[in-house]
Amino acid sequence: MSVIDMKVPVIGESISEVTIAVFLKQDGDIVKKDESICEIESDKATLEMPAEEGGKIEWIIEEGDDVEIGAVVCRIDTSFSASDDAPKTAAPVKETTTSEAPAENKETYATGHPSPAAAKEMAEKNLSSADVKGTGKDGRITKADAQNTPAKSIAPKEQPKKSAPAAAFVAPKVSRSSGFSRDTERKKMSRMRRTIAKRLKEAKNETAMLTTFNEVDLTEVMAMRKRYQERFIAKYGIKLGFMSLFSKACAKVLMEMPDVNSIMDEKELIYHDYADISIAVSTGDGLVVPVIENVESLNFAEIEYKIKELASKARNGSLSLAEMTGGTFTITNGGIFGSMMSTPIINTPQSAILGMHNIIDRPMAINGEVKIRKMMYLALSYDHRVIDGSGAVTFLTKVKNLLEDPMTLMLDL
Repeated sequence: MSVIDMKVPVIGESISEVTIAVFLKQDGDIVKKDESICEIESDKATLEMPAEEGGKIEWIIEEGDDVEIGAVVCRIDTSFSASDDAPKTAAPVKETTTSEAPAENKETYATGHPSPAAAKEMAEKNLSSADVKGTGKDGRITKADAQNTPAKSIAPKEQPKKSAPAAAFVAPKVSRSSGFSRDTERKKMSRMRRTIAKRLKEAKNETAMLTTFNEVDLTEVMAMRKRYQERFIAKYGIKLGFMSLFSKACAKVLMEMPDVNSIMDEKELIYHDYADISIAVSTGDGLVVPVIENVESLNFAEIEYKIKELASKARNGSLSLAEMTGGTFTITNGGIFGSMMSTPIINTPQSAILGMHNIIDRPMAINGEVKIRKMMYLALSYDHRVIDGSGAVTFLTKVKNLLEDPMTLMLDL
């Protein structure tokens, strides 16, 4: 008999611990070589762990455990093969008595509960736990279970039937036992959510963070997009969005103001002659910030392609660690959720982050006349240890001026 230990692989230089989020194979299952046996949740992404050899699997940890890189999570007995459930070597046959019964999956907290990947799939297909049969350990709903269950349509709400008015109103008796709930539910935070919480707290505690605000008139930008959108799509096959314009404007100013594009490393400042911009993307598991490299050297179509590619990967959980590593400046757009004003938190070790917000028609004084303009509030949060207040205000003003006269951005003036 040959037994091999399955260890957590190295998945990134800065990652020392992961969470075994979901068992894709149950204890005692026969697995094939390179078949996925579990989902590993790291600080930045969820990955699948393949079997190094085929055989019978024996888990030595529990689902949901936090383990260090290199730790043994299971053993595989290679004397078993995927074609049979008995070992290849001869073994004495044990007679089964009537008192012995096959082991059944026990009901635990995992029964009927979806894994993080399955929960995301179920939300997209409008499924509840009652709609999906869990085949994972102890009845856990796996990603495959959610994928194999047909989507559920959303039934239109029925209009309440009108009833005859009551003769007199009688206040109903309130019964706590029937009408109120005092239940609570405790759930373990995902590793990504714990990492986000830790990093945000560190940013607040370890930086001298300050936020400055301005407003930008996007009337000309919107008119330009409307004027050239069809021709842009015809040539490049993608729409010209706001993020590429903001990214390009920030990259141009970052090249002019290296302090905003720098990173503090103990007693030194690291300056960059390039603008790698992190774009905040909201996913079901939390906020991720994939990086677009060398934005200063890309044209608008190339930036749009990269944003679309990274956002798609972020939402389906296929971002690589390399795509989320680095970055010299961050842009976050709370406007897509309706935010009018916010103070974004710095994405450390970077020194600044730009917050975009929603576009609102507001009356503005233009050359002595009141006109309705497309206005957006901008917020720049920055580390005051690295960037002076005058520098932060100047940066935001330069970005504002480029966007209010977009032809200067297009012509690189």
